[in-house]
Amino acid sequence: MEITIHRPEELGSSLLLAWHRVMDESPDYANPFLAPEFAAGIDRYRGGAHVAVLHERGEPVGFFPYERNSLGVGRAIGLGLSDCQALVHRPGVTWDTQELLRACGLSVFEFDHLVEEQKPFGRHVTGTFASPAIDLKVGEGTYAEWLRGAYPGLAKTTLKKERRLGRDLGEMRFVYDERDPRVLRTLMRWKSAQYRRTGRMDRFARPWIVDLVDHLFRVREEHFNGVLSVLYAGDRPVAAHFGPTSRTLFAAWFTAYDPELRYYSPGLIMHLRMAEAAGREGVRLMDLGRGDKEWKDWLKTRELRVGEGFATRPHPMATAHRLWRRPVRGLRNTVLAHPRLRDPADRLLKTVGTLRTSGRPDSGAAGPRAR
Repeated sequence: MEITIHRPEELGSSLLLAWHRVMDESPDYANPFLAPEFAAGIDRYRGGAHVAVLHERGEPVGFFPYERNSLGVGRAIGLGLSDCQALVHRPGVTWDTQELLRACGLSVFEFDHLVEEQKPFGRHVTGTFASPAIDLKVGEGTYAEWLRGAYPGLAKTTLKKERRLGRDLGEMRFVYDERDPRVLRTLMRWKSAQYRRTGRMDRFARPWIVDLVDHLFRVREEHFNGVLSVLYAGDRPVAAHFGPTSRTLFAAWFTAYDPELRYYSPGLIMHLRMAEAAGREGVRLMDLGRGDKEWKDWLKTRELRVGEGFATRPHPMATAHRLWRRPVRGLRNTVLAHPRLRDPADRLLKTVGTLRTSGRPDSGAAGPRAR
C-alpha cells in the first residue's frame, strides 16, 4: 500500500474521477459530505485540509480527507459540521491505522460521525450512535396522496395545518431547489437567532462558515449539489432548508422557520415536502443526522450508525489531546442520552440564550433540528 498526501483543491481530474467512482461503488460512501467538493470547500474557508490517497499497484483505491494543525493533531474533515466521515475506499480494501496516521503526520485523529463500516478504526471507537434516515419512495399523483401513503398517521394533521397556513397567509408553494441567494441569507438569519435563543454556539457568527455555505450553495456537481429548499405562503418564505445531495442521498443540514408561524409546524411540513420532492428527483435516502429528536422518530424508516472516538499513535500530543477532549464528549453524550439530565440542561441553555438576546432584535426562528 502506497500513500500519497495532497491538498483537496490540487487533486487532478483523474484522482477526482477515481474518488467519485469509489463513492458510486458502495452505498456506505454515497453521502455528499464524503465528496471531494466538500473537502475542497473546507480547505478553502477553514484551511488545514488534506487528502491521503491509498494506492495499490499504482491505482488509487482509497481517499482519506482530514484536517491537520501544526502540532499534528488531526480531525475528520468538517468536524463540527459534517454528518458523515470515512476513509472512502473500493470494496475489499483495508489499511493499517498506525501506518495511515504516520503517513499523514498525525499523532491523533478525532471523529464523531464515522461510517460504521470502517473496521480498521474499530478499536478506536468510543461510542456509536443512531443517525435516523428515511428511505424515499417515488410517489405517483399529488403531494397529499404521497403523504397519506407514506405517513398516514401524520397526514391528516399536517395537511390541515398546511391548509390553515395557506388560508391565513396565501397559497402554499414549495420550491425544492431555490436559486435565490437572498432566501439563503434569510435562512442564516433565522438559524443564527435560533442558536442564540437556545444557548447554542452560533455557527453563522463565524464568517468562514457563512462563506463556506455561500460557496457550497453554488456547487452544482453530480456527487455534491448544494440544494436550498423553501416553503412559501404567498410570496413569504415561512421555512427553509439548505443541505447537500449526491446522486442518491440527501443530507439534512440547516433548517429554520419563521418563529411567528411555529404553531403551524412549518419545520415538519418542510421536511415532508423535501422527502417527497427528493424522491421524485431520484434520491433514495434522506439522512437526518445524528441526534435524538421527536420529529426524527416520527419520520425515520430506519437508522444508520455512526461512531465517535480518537485514533492515536504513541505520542505525547495524542495523550494530551485525548485527556482534554474525551471527558468533554463523554459528559455531553451522558446528558443527551438521559432525559432527566437533557431536559434541565436544555432549559438552562434556553434561559442563557434569552438573557443573551434580551434587547436584541430577534429575526430568527428555531428549526426542528438544533445542530
